[in-house]
Amino acid sequence: MESIRVFAGDCTVHFEGSRERTQRGRVVVVAKPDRTVLVHDASGYQPVAWLTRADSLTVESGPGSFGLVARAGEQVLTVESHDVLGRPEYPASEAGVPVGTHPETGEPLVRTSGSVTALDSGVEFSLPAGATVRDDTCDDCGLPLMRVERGAAFDICIDRQCDPLDDHVKARFDGKWACPDCGSPLRIIRRGGRLLAGCDAYPECETAFSLPAGVVVDDCECGLPIFETARGRRCLDSTCEVA
Repeated sequence: MESIRVFAGDCTVHFEGSRERTQRGRVVVVAKPDRTVLVHDASGYQPVAWLTRADSLTVESGPGSFGLVARAGEQVLTVESHDVLGRPEYPASEAGVPVGTHPETGEPLVRTSGSVTALDSGVEFSLPAGATVRDDTCDDCGLPLMRVERGAAFDICIDRQCDPLDDHVKARFDGKWACPDCGSPLRIIRRGGRLLAGCDAYPECETAFSLPAGVVVDDCECGLPIFETARGRRCLDSTCEVA
């Protein structure tokens, strides 16, 4: 698991760049896993010096002292200690919405932008685009279920090895539509990390359509299905001029 390092003491802080300045005081320095460095003093909520997502971060720590240099292009933030009050290191993770507990370890599960993560171990379950995590749990493993819309709404385990999304989509839509170019069945396949409806005559016919996050609500005049998505209705063929 990644960690946040915290340094406290009497320090000289020098920033070289667009807002060049030198300061000294008893400050707290926070070094985050993404190499963001924040220097806080006793006043206000905004740091007195900072560098966001530095290209490089060097920390030197010895008995009774520490030094830090962060660089991003032509900007350099340097912190030199004169008197050290503390320098702990804490495990850290991305904060997310609680979505239950891990059935085996009991640790909290949190939903972040594109995944569900076990808070203590860092075990991560990647979520398909547009997925929502439900309160219900999987009958097989006990992990939370997610609702994923790919032509229809499927309630499946967040662990895709336990309950693969592809299997559900194939069972529902494999061969259901015809290729508009050659008339062969469109097969549900995964290629390049994307779930596609691809022509069964491949490689002679290379027609393939990425399945959008939405449900089928109608038929397009071109013969392909129309999906209801978060951005409105669209044909399976995103370039279709009929829809």
